[in-house]
Amino acid sequence: MARSLNLGMPRIGPRREMKRAIEGYWAGTIDGAALAETARLTRARGWREQAQAGIEDIPSNDFTLYDQVLDTTCLVGAIPPRFGLEGDVVDANSYFSLARGRTEAGRVVAPLEMTKWFDTNYHYLVPELGPGTEFALSSTKPVDEFREALGLGYVTRPVLVGPVTYLLLSKATVPGFSPLELLPTLLPVYTEVLRRLAAAGASWVQLDEPCLGTDLDADARDAFTLAYRTLAAEPSPKLLLATYFSGLGDNLELAVSLPVAGLHVDLVRDPAQLLTLVDRLDPESVLSAGVIDGRNVWRSDLRRSIEFLGPAHERLGDRLWVSPSCSLQHVPHDLSSESELGQLRGWLAFARQKLDETATIARALVEGLSAVADALEASDSAVDSRSRSPLIHCAGVGRRVRALSPADAIRHSPYEKRRDIQRHALALPLLPTTTIGSFPQTPEIRAARARHATGKLSDDGYRQFCENEIAHVIAQQELLGLDVLVHGEPERNDMVQYFGERLDGFACTESGWVQSYGTRYVRPPILYGDVARPAPITVSWARYAQSLTASPVKGMLTGPVTILQWSFVRDDQPRSESCRQIALAVRDEVTDLEAAGIRIIQVDEPALREGLPLRHGERAAYLAWSTECFKVATAAVADGTQIHTHMCYAEFGDIMDAVVALDVDVISIEAARSQMDIVNDLAAVDYRSDVGLGVYDIHSPTVPSEDEITHFIEQALKVLPPDRLWVNPDCGLKTRRDEEVAAALSNMVAAARRARLSVHRTSSVTV
Repeated sequence: MARSLNLGMPRIGPRREMKRAIEGYWAGTIDGAALAETARLTRARGWREQAQAGIEDIPSNDFTLYDQVLDTTCLVGAIPPRFGLEGDVVDANSYFSLARGRTEAGRVVAPLEMTKWFDTNYHYLVPELGPGTEFALSSTKPVDEFREALGLGYVTRPVLVGPVTYLLLSKATVPGFSPLELLPTLLPVYTEVLRRLAAAGASWVQLDEPCLGTDLDADARDAFTLAYRTLAAEPSPKLLLATYFSGLGDNLELAVSLPVAGLHVDLVRDPAQLLTLVDRLDPESVLSAGVIDGRNVWRSDLRRSIEFLGPAHERLGDRLWVSPSCSLQHVPHDLSSESELGQLRGWLAFARQKLDETATIARALVEGLSAVADALEASDSAVDSRSRSPLIHCAGVGRRVRALSPADAIRHSPYEKRRDIQRHALALPLLPTTTIGSFPQTPEIRAARARHATGKLSDDGYRQFCENEIAHVIAQQELLGLDVLVHGEPERNDMVQYFGERLDGFACTESGWVQSYGTRYVRPPILYGDVARPAPITVSWARYAQSLTASPVKGMLTGPVTILQWSFVRDDQPRSESCRQIALAVRDEVTDLEAAGIRIIQVDEPALREGLPLRHGERAAYLAWSTECFKVATAAVADGTQIHTHMCYAEFGDIMDAVVALDVDVISIEAARSQMDIVNDLAAVDYRSDVGLGVYDIHSPTVPSEDEITHFIEQALKVLPPDRLWVNPDCGLKTRRDEEVAAALSNMVAAARRARLSVHRTSSVTV
């Protein structure tokens, strides 16, 4: 009969226990044993919750201290030589240095590059592989955690990143080299891991291969065939091949041809593939049907899901398993901790509730609808309540979206004319220096925000506190010698949540934390209805900051695509429609900032690349509406108002034409962590706007030296003329400590000044 299965759990702890433990370990306030104990308790709780919910097939090794791809790099021993790893096992210090870098004997050891996990806001650490890479089993983590669960009475299904996806997501260290060439030397390590898991008692192992949902060339297809024929040739546990985030599409025949015992598919993203899979599935294979949305927080329509799976269950019987579409790491832990969501609460399901939904559907398929009558009644009621709620629609918002015309997305003049006007008005030096927006969110700032949220600090007291912080940050930037300043954003908890709390149509949670990377967790707002801006959001803070200095201060906003992408979005209308509504709200804020005298306005879109569909054939439509929305948000200003945007930690080479189409005056983009790879992408499209290439990796605790930053600037100047280059960090500074920021920015300003002098000596450009 149908079984219930889960692919993975949130691994941060219901109260962010892992954040405190890991950061305590980094700070030296707890030791490795204490960190390991917190991790053990977090895993045990996850297994217990799944068993209590009725999940019959529970995963292990879905937990990580930082990132599952980094875990795989450590498992197979693919450590870049610069880390100087000694011995056969990757210890905790080496593990974290791969993620965060380190300073050793005055030398900065750069961490692994970080980029987005497919089309999510989760970041993974990119493996670095070259012709000389040698693999060796260097971690026992999958076996250890399987045995740990077994000791608690849970026979789990260990989860591994599949070998082909691991190689396809890697970065070649030598131009022209394909990491897929390493597959024959990687597979023996996977074979050994499977052998050890079998010896420990594992009967199933899950291999995650989400790249099967992407466009594959002939080499990648051949790699899948080689990999799974090789693994199937050895005695090992049964293999569940898991895909998600997309349908199989033209890879369906490849997937069903692979010699695995089970196949998991995402039926939320592509429900139409179900019947074809039932027809084409090997007669002995299991199909795991991902019908519960693992990426969003809306309660499932249980009756609809049961009816949808009914025909497949009639044909497959006990070869049909019911599951979420993907790991539940992408949703918050438990709805029961939320008390302020009102009517909206009844429409939602977090990870804990999604386990119940999964088990309910499986039970209904086996025992009939009467066995789950109460759950069906509650589901039907929630679906009906949401569909009828007056909270969802606002006629005025709909009219405004329908009134949009192409002219609303076009600046008054072309970039070349705007550039001359802006340069004359702003009178900035060559290679102007700035930051991305946020300054460190100190313990004092977080404490004041918490006191204000609980009513222990009055509105006036909180405003005075924030104004004092802004004055401090402005003075600090002037002392450092930065050319374009920011107000530091002390009032903001998060670049999306802050706006969600102030826009109609959004709701925010109390503890709906989701991992973005490492110990960086966010609380995505829930977009449930039509979006409008009831009042200005940032204007008073920007106006106050500008009053403190003669230097230009940037107005700081989050762009419409990023607000959409980093929220839990509506599933009752196209994402493009929601994005246009957000764009109009941002447009109102942009024009109000301009009216307040702010002449530089930055509208950040780090999620523009993240939202790109996995299939190339679907990308043009997405890029059309997403760039249109950004331009709607920014096009209403005068020529003399300089529009910036910021992007980071993604493969932006894939969307350079869209980046050009944004028609911004200045783009700042992550470059340091990826060692300036983006420079070649900009050169390839002959990018004409000003560019701020990040020269300071803010996701590492290391402080770059003046020489290191100078090297980055020199690399950029080989491609970009000096009168179009800005100097800035990779991203906002909120996660860093004051002393790190002061030292790094001081070095950045010194390097920019050194570069100005060098340009002055070697060219006719006026400094």
